[in-house]
Amino acid sequence: MDLYVPILVLGLIALAFAVGSAVLAGVVGPRRYNRAKLEAYECGIEPIPNPLGGLGNDIASGAVTRQRIPVKYYLTAMLFIIFDIEIVFLYPWAVYFDSLGLFGLIAMALFIFNVSVAYAYEWRRGGLSWD
Repeated sequence: MDLYVPILVLGLIALAFAVGSAVLAGVVGPRRYNRAKLEAYECGIEPIPNPLGGLGNDIASGAVTRQRIPVKYYLTAMLFIIFDIEIVFLYPWAVYFDSLGLFGLIAMALFIFNVSVAYAYEWRRGGLSWD
């Protein structure tokens, strides 16, 4: 049971940091509310009045039309998640590097090669430039 004490302490520290950060952000953070921020699924784009009246996207009220959110935002988020998760696989390899031997070295070299090919593909395609 003594082996789990450091993991428990680390978990408690992580929980305290998460709760403390959320509380601190709520206490010290700016409170500049507007209509768009108070709506559900806010994206930061202000809704604009619909010049056609009831023929807009919002059929119920007919007064507001929504702007489209650029797909580039979602693509960048997905790329971050994919590459972040792939890099997490390097941590267990680093811990067991000595015991894995040549097989572990070759497997990780192939893994890093695959990640590098995906990274180079995204770079050449322009997926990493924020325009």
